[in-house]
Amino acid sequence: MRRAVVLLSGGIDSSTTLAIAKSENYAVTALSFAYGQRHKSELAAAKSLAQDLGVTDHYVVNIDLRVFGKSALTDDIPVPIHRSHEEMARDIAPTYVPARNTIFLAYAISLAEVREADDIFIGVNALDYGGYPDCRPEYLNAFQNMARLATARCVNGDHSLRINAPLLNKTKSEIIRIGFDLGVDFAKTVTCYQANEDGLACGQCDACILRRQGFEINGLIDPTRYVGPKQIT
Repeated sequence: MRRAVVLLSGGIDSSTTLAIAKSENYAVTALSFAYGQRHKSELAAAKSLAQDLGVTDHYVVNIDLRVFGKSALTDDIPVPIHRSHEEMARDIAPTYVPARNTIFLAYAISLAEVREADDIFIGVNALDYGGYPDCRPEYLNAFQNMARLATARCVNGDHSLRINAPLLNKTKSEIIRIGFDLGVDFAKTVTCYQANEDGLACGQCDACILRRQGFEINGLIDPTRYVGPKQIT
């Protein structure tokens, strides 16, 4: 059986990516991170989603990116709210965590070596988060090339590591449709950038807005639980 390491945050994109890997009959090791993010409830969501999808090999790695700061997810910086799609695409958002995907993928290639996995799955998306430099295809291609030079299984010539990003060019509505068709329980996912410890969403940040619109386009009910109805824009 083919083996894969899947980065799992507990949100829509990563849970759908996990479901895709499972549907393609990979033996999956899930990898999540407690990195000092303000929305820590996503880790409980990741654990529950992994169990739902039959993943028993699940690691949660503790690192602290708060020591570097300069992100609205790890530092005392306001999360932007009430933004249009044009505003979201204009600049790199303050919710960008410097080099986060590079750090996560570095852990993933280490785990892939140990688990003898030739595939890594990551739920990055280049359409909804156009300003994030580590969600671009050229970045993923470059990291894959580096990983093939940096791992023993590839250098020995027996294997060739692949970085899979099946949602890279999908809209949020397309991702939701794929996940829905694969049986992802979206009620358990946490999307909000400032969700509280119970996973309740603000309804105002970029992630909440994109999620809600994605469900509306599909004609589906968004099962997100909000802090309060007055918070929803």
